[in-house]
Amino acid sequence: MHSEDVLAAVGSGLWQWDEGTGNVTVDGCAARLLGLPGGAATLRSNAVRACLHAADYVSLSAAISLAAAEGTVAESLVRVVGEDGKVVRTLRAQVAPRGGVLSGTLHEVHTSGPQSGPATGDWPRAREAFLLDAGRALAEADSTAEVLRVAASLSMPGFSPDGLAVFGVEGDRLTVIGHHGQEVADVSLWDMPLATDYPAAQVARTGRAVYVGSPEEYAERFPTTWPLVEPYGRVSWAYLPLVAAGTTIGAWMAGFREPVAFTPDERSVLTTVARMLGQALSRAGLQESERELTAGLQRTMLPARKPGVFGMAVAARYVPTGGGLQVGGDWYDVISLPSGRTAIVIGDVQGHDVRAAGLMGQLRVALRAYAAEGHGPDAVLSRTSRYLAGLADEQGADVRFATCLYVEIDPLTGTLDVVRAGHPEPAIRLGDGTTIVRRTAVGLPLGIEPDCDYPTTRMMLEPGEVLALCTDGMIETGGHDLESGWTRLTRALAAGPADDLEALADALVQAVVGPGSHQTTGPLADRREDDIALVLLRRDPDGPTCAVPVRRTMLTVSQADPGQIRSCREDLRALLHDWTSPEQVETSVLLVSEAVTNVLVHTDGDASVMAQVTGMPGTRRLHVDVGDGSDDMPHRRSPGELASSGRGLLLMEELADAWGVDPRGDGKSTWFELYESTATSLL
Repeated sequence: MHSEDVLAAVGSGLWQWDEGTGNVTVDGCAARLLGLPGGAATLRSNAVRACLHAADYVSLSAAISLAAAEGTVAESLVRVVGEDGKVVRTLRAQVAPRGGVLSGTLHEVHTSGPQSGPATGDWPRAREAFLLDAGRALAEADSTAEVLRVAASLSMPGFSPDGLAVFGVEGDRLTVIGHHGQEVADVSLWDMPLATDYPAAQVARTGRAVYVGSPEEYAERFPTTWPLVEPYGRVSWAYLPLVAAGTTIGAWMAGFREPVAFTPDERSVLTTVARMLGQALSRAGLQESERELTAGLQRTMLPARKPGVFGMAVAARYVPTGGGLQVGGDWYDVISLPSGRTAIVIGDVQGHDVRAAGLMGQLRVALRAYAAEGHGPDAVLSRTSRYLAGLADEQGADVRFATCLYVEIDPLTGTLDVVRAGHPEPAIRLGDGTTIVRRTAVGLPLGIEPDCDYPTTRMMLEPGEVLALCTDGMIETGGHDLESGWTRLTRALAAGPADDLEALADALVQAVVGPGSHQTTGPLADRREDDIALVLLRRDPDGPTCAVPVRRTMLTVSQADPGQIRSCREDLRALLHDWTSPEQVETSVLLVSEAVTNVLVHTDGDASVMAQVTGMPGTRRLHVDVGDGSDDMPHRRSPGELASSGRGLLLMEELADAWGVDPRGDGKSTWFELYESTATSLL
């Protein structure tokens, strides 16, 4: 024998209440006790509300909400009323949370005293309880859809509409924002001029409520729109203005299938609900506008396309945990450079407000522009710092600085040139899973000193290794300092799936802001939250850049033996013995001669030459690097017609596909590149 049969034998019914959907499921016995026709069914809560005394339903709803929130048992006495409004029986309702819904029993109890009188003796208490419950529910709604759902489930004491519609004013038109309890039979009711002979339009024009107590009265007062309303089968209507900040923003329609006299008490309840509904809709609209603004700012200030680097896998995340408009000063970017390389940038502007977001957008554009001009990583950050310092001078006291990390990537060799402006250092997960924080040279944050030099650190990303770049929110969020934050992050990086960067990025974010992170707080007293930007870069072990053949030659030309320049030229010709374009071979010989001669003439040290060819035949790249120990940077001159020097940089600019001068810790390096594919395309 099933438990349902046992309960039915003793006069108890089973029911379930789903607060999320507003559905109530009853078995046959529970349906009979509630006076619901049709036996076992799943119904909207409105159907149950219509069977119960209004005050009891409010008390029951409050008890159920409390039980759902606290995980306790809710118990309440409720009176079942008939169609004439008289109490038929009293039930004891019990529910408890079970698997996402509240399940329990209903059984009849016998109380002393007569129960046949009308259930209207405690109207003031029922009205007060209803308005408190309605105010709480509308205050918690944070979207227009949620406000409409709450409005549809309100249980008014003694009378409840079975259909409602909310209208909004847009210019000189009235449109339907939402409706419940009916399907709109005529689309002309969705959008109409404010001058239409319709009660909701009149309410929106005048700001005064309209009550219609019968179909005859409706047809007499509004003959034009009565044919559109008649099919819905309502017999009473209330149209009330929705007001926010003293302005009528729309109208609320409540329709009734039973006649309503609209007594002063009933009109008072409807008016109060309309005021709360107008405030809730205005608040929800503002919150939705802020969310839309936030989403728009994020879409504008972050890369429009998924970042990509040839031969490498990239994953990126931006998590606005700083509060407010959910936008701040953190950003990342992936930039294609004129040299054929790629730059990854990650930065953080001081603050978590709209001002920080605006500065972040300006910095991102400026940094992209300097990188597109072909400057080296150090020069890009120097110019960006000067730009931010100039903004501070123009805008007065609101001075902001920014940290930034700029990485220029050579995807064919895995070489990374890293420049830091006060930003957290990068971390690398090695091929065996070991994770280390790479110590790199650092300069001042951007915007502090207009003229600031930024040292460059060169490192290699080997096949299978993962480079992690992040802002300080990834380290310090959750009450962590730099030491404990890095420990948390490197452990998560070592434990994550290195072969799936998207899953690894999700795992890192969850380790910092997910539920598990709140169980292991940092050593600081507060749980500080900050915006997070994260970029992961992995050199694919089976990718095309790891199978590229490499040729390399190195030579030192000393001050004491300048004749070695000839050996340098011969070595370069030998390295390029099968190069597609003989003209480019001679160009490379000319340029390396100019670069080495410049070192021997203008410095007191030796010149170190490194030439490297990477790639497959037809698409190869020549990179020549000439280094010296002098800190003096070369500058362009305008030689006269008969001058014998001063043309080196001009030749570089005219003949090389890419070139530059990079400061090093012990001097500088002048480099140039030639691309075999360029020569092939010119044939």
